[in-house]
Amino acid sequence: MNIHEYQAKQIFQKYGVPTPRGIVANTPDDAVKAAQELGGSIWVVKAQIHAGGRGLGGGVKLAKSTDEVKELAGEILGMTLVTHQTGPEGKLVQKVYIEEGADIKDELYLGVVLDRAKEMPVIMASTEGGMDIETVAEKTPEKIIKVAVDPAVGFQGFHGRELVFGLGITDKAEQRKFIEFANALYTVYMENDAEMIEINPLIKTGSGAFLALDGKMGFDDSALYRHPEIEEMRDISEEDPDEREASQYGLSYIALDGEIGCMVNGAGLAMGTMDTINYMGGTPANFLDVGGSANAETVAKGFEIILKNPNVKAIFVNIFGGIVRCDRIANGILEATKLVDVNVPVIVRLDGTNAAEAAEILKNANIDNVIAATDLGDGAKKAVEAAKGV
Repeated sequence: MNIHEYQAKQIFQKYGVPTPRGIVANTPDDAVKAAQELGGSIWVVKAQIHAGGRGLGGGVKLAKSTDEVKELAGEILGMTLVTHQTGPEGKLVQKVYIEEGADIKDELYLGVVLDRAKEMPVIMASTEGGMDIETVAEKTPEKIIKVAVDPAVGFQGFHGRELVFGLGITDKAEQRKFIEFANALYTVYMENDAEMIEINPLIKTGSGAFLALDGKMGFDDSALYRHPEIEEMRDISEEDPDEREASQYGLSYIALDGEIGCMVNGAGLAMGTMDTINYMGGTPANFLDVGGSANAETVAKGFEIILKNPNVKAIFVNIFGGIVRCDRIANGILEATKLVDVNVPVIVRLDGTNAAEAAEILKNANIDNVIAATDLGDGAKKAVEAAKGV
């Protein structure tokens, strides 16, 4: 689950992570009231969507009067903001964050992510604040400092020293402030079951203070039951409605750009299926893992969600029966044909528990557009051929 910048900063403030003052607004008039409440003579009007690159897309503007705040808020609210993270369809801006101006002397990058290879959180820092970290990683990877923190030990002074020395911070007072900042951010990450925190840019002011000028946070959905106050921050309008619907049925679904719908059990097999489809010359239209508790209803719902995508020309069902039995999937396919207009070829590869029974169920059903496959390669090949009309 992701949250907005203003929500991330609310969490930061609880842990003593310094941020500029700001107020969220839903209308241009509310934006003016927010600017007046904040005071000062300069404000930043920021679009609130779950995506980075807002500034480059025209979603972050500087205002030097309350009239300008109102004008800019009116321009940003209701716009479809397109960034490199939203895709070409963009996202509708429904909120803006009015933030006080800041004295920016330098811009840095600071983030905390999970390194699955190291099996521990990694703090990443860079002098290239304000730039896409992906671009920095590609062109100048040496400018990214990575410090792994063992949760059993926690953030220690030597972690902080490695960060400040790597960033070239030499002033003793600034070193202390930065280490305190990084320590607080690590605490935010650990105590809230975050998957990712990113501050880009983290600014150093003229007085040598460090402020989170931006803030992104993503959370482990499986741990949200421990954080009801964070789950309340969920903005459903920012989430893909099909992905949201799928999750309610215990399905893991992610929409992609291809033409072959995929229904698989197990994330590893799903990734392998997608790779094989690509190898055979096709492109997957989605990732869909029915999990280990699939039944006829969830399989039917999976078909329904896959077929909402008008680009789908064929569906490849690839099930290795272990926890979920193949005959249950076969019955789900038959149920789907009754509940949903399955108007594209369905290639089915079922192997494992009750595979023979499943094959008999599908054979006796005598459904014209259901095509049996012997293995993964055969199924992927037939799915690609079917999508191409062969």
